[in-house]
Amino acid sequence: MLRTVSLALVVFGGMLSSLGLAAEPKQITVTVGETSREAIVYVPAKAEAPSPVIFAFHGHGGNAQQASRSFRFQEHWPEALVVYMQGLPTPGQLTDPEGKRNGWQKSVGDQSDRDLKFFDTLLAQLRKEYQVDDRRIYATGHSNGGGFTYLLWSARADQFAAFAPSAAAARYIPTLKPKPAMHIAGENDPLVKYEWQKAAMEAVRVVNGCGDKGEPWAAQCTLYASRLNAPFVALVHPGDHKYLQEASPLIVKFFKGQSLPEQPPSSKPAP
Repeated sequence: MLRTVSLALVVFGGMLSSLGLAAEPKQITVTVGETSREAIVYVPAKAEAPSPVIFAFHGHGGNAQQASRSFRFQEHWPEALVVYMQGLPTPGQLTDPEGKRNGWQKSVGDQSDRDLKFFDTLLAQLRKEYQVDDRRIYATGHSNGGGFTYLLWSARADQFAAFAPSAAAARYIPTLKPKPAMHIAGENDPLVKYEWQKAAMEAVRVVNGCGDKGEPWAAQCTLYASRLNAPFVALVHPGDHKYLQEASPLIVKFFKGQSLPEQPPSSKPAP
């Protein structure tokens, strides 16, 4: 059944491309300190004005190109700006202790905050070049990229409307503020143990003011309502550490329902 759904999604993506609705990729380079950092940005052929933005982060050992092929958010939400940032060689917590493969900083202050600074610089550049909807900016990532998604929640929460980490454990629970979130977890994940992820999901529900009882939201998904306007969706599947292809359209579905509140008009008198 899952394979059939995956095939249907691939065919749907091809239909979008043939109709000219799929976003086109652009390479963006920004300078952070003395380092050039790169990202692949899919710019909608028919962009909304302003456009929502999805930041999507590859796992340890991955890259932006691979993430764009795996996540395919540009096909599932062709009206959005979709940003795949490229990590740098980084010591891994569970693998690659010598740091020979690409990844993301693990905490505030790690690697001189190079990846948080990269995000800040890139978002500022996007705001200059495109019409960004500041009420609809989202972050998602898999494995080490999911961990960095949690770090962005901890360190840059006010920039985002919602988060969707996959196959990641949250180390930053005490520093999180209530935010709409979705977590994707495999029950047979041999790397980021399911019990770690389950504990993270339970802690996030407490942060978000959710109850213990949820209700079905989609296939394999449970929605927990929030008294703090920060709903949480748990997508728990029987797979392992590999990214669940069926997750991407569900993440987009969740993101589309979340936005930052409108800012009230200024009460200051006109000069």
